[in-house]
Amino acid sequence: MTRNNHHLSRRTALRTVAGAALASVAGCLDSNGSTTPNGSESPADGSGVFRQVTVDGTALVVEFAADSEFDQINLIQPNGELFGQREVAAGSQQVSFDLGTSYAPGEYEVVALNGEETVGESSLSVQPTLEIVEMGIGRNQPDEMWDGPEDKIEEEAFVTVENRGSGPDAVTKLLFIGDVPYPSDEEGTNYVDDEDVSGIYDPESDSEVEQVTIAPGAQVTLYSSRSPFAFVPGAGTSCSDEAKTGEFELILETRVGGDRITKTYNIQYSASQDSDSCDISISEA
Repeated sequence: MTRNNHHLSRRTALRTVAGAALASVAGCLDSNGSTTPNGSESPADGSGVFRQVTVDGTALVVEFAADSEFDQINLIQPNGELFGQREVAAGSQQVSFDLGTSYAPGEYEVVALNGEETVGESSLSVQPTLEIVEMGIGRNQPDEMWDGPEDKIEEEAFVTVENRGSGPDAVTKLLFIGDVPYPSDEEGTNYVDDEDVSGIYDPESDSEVEQVTIAPGAQVTLYSSRSPFAFVPGAGTSCSDEAKTGEFELILETRVGGDRITKTYNIQYSASQDSDSCDISISEA
């Protein structure tokens, strides 16, 4: 969603008392079992008007005393423009700003106003840092997968991702490029009817989702939806009696900043001696 903010100088943004409404940037939490986010936290500012400034989920939360002597709080973006403003009702102790997953990462400034007078300021760095913690295949680690048909689960993968930064982010694509049985193409994840897809499966809705939001401090497990470890005739790598080795790249495309998170894995194939199936083993390259 596009935020319709007019360009304002930093001085104007700090002083403005106009009742401009902030267009809420919704962050859809389509995650498949995230841990409780710890959030990022800023200590109280030097003037003592704020108790703390934190990021909780996809919101920036400002806490203060109920008897605080200010009537408005502005949030200033890293580029100096106004992100939004909140009126402070008598007796209230916090306000929040919905960052969603389309915000600009960087240093945000929180400004308390009493009329047109600035009575306190505090800053907070809001920057996500996603890291791939673990990746596995359903056929090798079925206990890490969702409850479903065995023949479906064994062809899929799980990826555990942790946000070690101070801001929320969202994974918009899950890609497997290289020597997997059914690799993604470079532009997406096995396009279906020319439609761009994420490659991320949500067990709760039993469907592919557009994105999975990961709050700061949270760890989320993503599941593939495009069967990267299915042996499809004429696609990717096949299995034979002779062991084969290769390499593939796991890629996560993200919403904030549009970064790609990548990790390279070694893969080995060999026909199973006990059945018609194929043994697959992977390790970090």
